[in-house]
Amino acid sequence: MKQMISDQFAGNMYQYNEYPVWCGSGMLHLDSMELRDASPQRNILLMHGVTYSSHEFDMNYKDYSLVRRLAREGYRVWRLDIMGYGQSADVEDGFMPDSDYAAENIAAAVGRILYETGEKQIDLLGWSWGTVTAGRFAVRHPEQINRLVLYAPILCGLGQEKISEPFHHNTWEHAAEDFQKTADGALDYEMIDPIVVEMYCSGCWRYDGEFSPNGGRRDLCVDRSVMLIDLPRIRVPTLVICGDRDPYVNCGLVKCCMGSLPAGSFLKIIEGGSHVVFVEKPFYHVFQDSLIAFLKMK
Repeated sequence: MKQMISDQFAGNMYQYNEYPVWCGSGMLHLDSMELRDASPQRNILLMHGVTYSSHEFDMNYKDYSLVRRLAREGYRVWRLDIMGYGQSADVEDGFMPDSDYAAENIAAAVGRILYETGEKQIDLLGWSWGTVTAGRFAVRHPEQINRLVLYAPILCGLGQEKISEPFHHNTWEHAAEDFQKTADGALDYEMIDPIVVEMYCSGCWRYDGEFSPNGGRRDLCVDRSVMLIDLPRIRVPTLVICGDRDPYVNCGLVKCCMGSLPAGSFLKIIEGGSHVVFVEKPFYHVFQDSLIAFLKMK
């Protein structure tokens, strides 16, 4: 049963709903936003990364919110928190929500979305670790995806690192770690609006708290020769989009692998952009416009 949220949450222009999804060991948080009194014809699910949950896609400041931009373009925009993250149920074992487990969470959420909308396919965007989880879902269920977006794809392992603790200790400083820095180590406010930094970090603390599961991080921290996304098995048109200053993305490998994707796939590398290019001052419009253009291709 869906839960309606008050107008104050999304503002009078938007309608926000929650759709709890039962997934084996607990309840998943799935929500949607769309223009109020609209009848969106397209649906897109946004998947978060390895430490913080889906709140990051909707920073309601100026026109930074990716969720609200997509809603204005005629989408019903869905967000899922993987089990143990954000507003989904807690987990006792932080290693349990690994990449394959998260892909099954996505399958449960997509099933609910298709049931609620009566559609047969949706668009799917994954960011960072979300490219691994969304990519694995796409390989298993191509019939349920219209278009796939891999934003800041982690194609291969980030390097061997022993992850011994089941939960990651989150801090304000860690939440801000992906923002670009000046030579002296300070946040580069030419690249990021200080209010965006405040909203981003506050959201991480509000929704994710002091600890996040480490199953996904353990999957990522393996030898760089280990491929994490099986691009040759993806059978839907795919946009790969990233910044060329993203320390987690091997741009050379991405370019080499693009030929394995099906017709209608594209690569967009935003020069000067980092892991959070979708909210960086010089680049977030380029990111949004490139995404919309891809999604609306015939």
